[in-house]
Amino acid sequence: MTEVVSEPEKEGRPVVQAIAAVAVFLGVVGALWAQKAFVHPQDASSEPAACSKSTDRLPARYVSGARLCKALNRPDLPALLGTPREQAETASGSGDWITLAGGTKIPSPDATVTLKTYSVKLSASYDDLSVAEVGGLMGDARRTTVLGHPAVLYSSPTISIGFNLGGGKASTGPGGTARCLLVSKHAKDDGGGTFEVAIWRQDDVMPDDTALERVAEQVLQTVPGWNGN
Repeated sequence: MTEVVSEPEKEGRPVVQAIAAVAVFLGVVGALWAQKAFVHPQDASSEPAACSKSTDRLPARYVSGARLCKALNRPDLPALLGTPREQAETASGSGDWITLAGGTKIPSPDATVTLKTYSVKLSASYDDLSVAEVGGLMGDARRTTVLGHPAVLYSSPTISIGFNLGGGKASTGPGGTARCLLVSKHAKDDGGGTFEVAIWRQDDVMPDDTALERVAEQVLQTVPGWNGN
């Protein structure tokens, strides 16, 4: 039996270029083990997945992976995605540091919820880059607004990771495309931090931008650190 999952590469974000592929791999493996997806696939009649115990190593001034997971793993998430008959199969969060090539450490909290059709990722960034600056580095970025906050909508490739559950081996390769909304935490694009919501499909079909926007509008205003002004 082979289990295939995907994770955004995030090549466009300059602050996360240093994330190694092996870190992505280990993160996905950890999430699957935490939800026992290797040996106990979730039955359609069971309760939606609760957030697994988060690994949070960040100071309290940063939002934790557990809080991001709580905000993202909401009961109406399947309906917001346009798949109301589905439910969360795995849900996890993490709050840790990323060490860049020069030794600089930046906080990198995030959470991911997976359903049969979609996966959704919510992350927070504490770099000094504005949304406009990040959007200028991406060829396909489109400026927009979310809840009155400056935002950019762009595409990111995903990595497809296949697990041979019988042989204990894994393989990686190109996946589908994730659609991502990078949103300023403040109504002014002042470089005071951003949140990002990304969705991608398990069947590698292009995700629905309208679904992404619905999720972002409902989820972001519940996240600690969101400034409505």
